[in-house]
Amino acid sequence: MSPDAAPQFGMVAGEASGDLLASLLLPALQSRWPGMRAAGIGGPLMRRLGFDAWWPSERLAVNGFADALAHVPALWALRRQLGGRLLRQPPSLFVGIDAPDFNLGLEKRLRRGGLRCVHFVCPSIWAWHSGRAAKLAASADHVLCLFPFEPALLARHGVAATFVGHPLADVIPPDAPQAQARQALAMPADAQVVALLPGSRGSEVARLGPRFLEAAARLHARRPQLRFVLPAAPGMRERIEAMLASHALPLQLLDGRSHDALAACDVALVASGTATLETALFGRPMVIAYHTHGFNWWIVQHFVHTRWAGLPNILAGDSVVPELLQDAATPEAIAGEVGRLLDDPPRQQAMRARFAELHRQLRRDTGRAATDAIAQVLAR
Repeated sequence: MSPDAAPQFGMVAGEASGDLLASLLLPALQSRWPGMRAAGIGGPLMRRLGFDAWWPSERLAVNGFADALAHVPALWALRRQLGGRLLRQPPSLFVGIDAPDFNLGLEKRLRRGGLRCVHFVCPSIWAWHSGRAAKLAASADHVLCLFPFEPALLARHGVAATFVGHPLADVIPPDAPQAQARQALAMPADAQVVALLPGSRGSEVARLGPRFLEAAARLHARRPQLRFVLPAAPGMRERIEAMLASHALPLQLLDGRSHDALAACDVALVASGTATLETALFGRPMVIAYHTHGFNWWIVQHFVHTRWAGLPNILAGDSVVPELLQDAATPEAIAGEVGRLLDDPPRQQAMRARFAELHRQLRRDTGRAATDAIAQVLAR
């Protein structure tokens, strides 16, 4: 097709992080190709932009191997249904956004059926699952990479790729105004605020929510002036309210609005995942904590080849942010680490300086770079 015609996109975004990335990509696609349409699996942010969600992205929200095993039959059935529908009603291009365990197999089937496929977000082959490079070569015509070192790595496996930057680095301002965010949240300008981000999946919130709230209670007992803000992911508010019932905390529970919470806080306690990168891009000092099912942890220890869990540390190649993982992620240890960070302004400033450099590296008009690459695939 002509690169200037209005294409039709098939698209799958997994979980809240994929929904966010897709919601940042869709406006660029709509600007480049007025009249374009996109349909498939998506979340609430995508639907607000006119995406036709045949199924909600929450259907793909599983956490680790133990959780995934229980959902495998349903996920395979969903993938078969979606693949069949896309092959019967072929779009101009399929874009798989993250969710590699779901999307790579789907893309391989679609390519065999004659469809072109772009995969947005390089799977972490630099951390583990190096076999995914071969899967990418069989599944995607092109990969859009968030991090600058990834295209060269993929090229060694014969995978065409483009570094497009991270869309969050375009959206989040380098100096996010704290006073403005606090005003929007009706929060005192002079308060000392800790943001709590215990994850977006139900299994994460179930495991980390009680630990984070107990850590907050210990911090508050030692520092009565502290205030807390917790942005609840979609569908998680009632669970978190039930956990809060056993704590008397000066905590503001938000429906979403994680960016307001991060802009408003002084320090954040964050579950390992995309939220750690968001926190770094907001320039907020943080502590990373995570706890998962024992089987998931065994897999991680035996097959993951990075020293760190948090993206800020992985991208910096250094222990910039403290990480408390699995058995180390006790409420007392978490409270102690957050407290030490609150008491150490030079350490906070050092983190902010490293985060500012990371922000500069990842800021690259992602919408234009991504649509340029997609236009080249469409023009083939």
